[in-house]
Amino acid sequence: MSQSHAPTIKGYLIGFVLALILSVIPFWLVMEGGLTPRTTAVLIFSFAVAQVFVHLRSFLHLGWSKDGKLNTMALAFTGLVIFMLVGLSVWILFSANALMM
Repeated sequence: MSQSHAPTIKGYLIGFVLALILSVIPFWLVMEGGLTPRTTAVLIFSFAVAQVFVHLRSFLHLGWSKDGKLNTMALAFTGLVIFMLVGLSVWILFSANALMM
């Protein structure tokens, strides 16, 4: 790993602060209760996706640099395999249920 891409305390602190902000805002939205449940759910999901990307970038050091590209592609492939296993299993179960009815 080259020196320019080495993890630093500053990078970890920025990631921590971003993760904290992305956790506190949805909590505040729920506790305030001023929005409709659907809007609140969409906002919580949006903040959750943003927080996943913050964690992947700040703490797992995944990116499109030369050092992180292989790890990023491995993570993407793993996600694809898990999505296919779960999705196709659910599809098979629903099809079997429909055929039995």
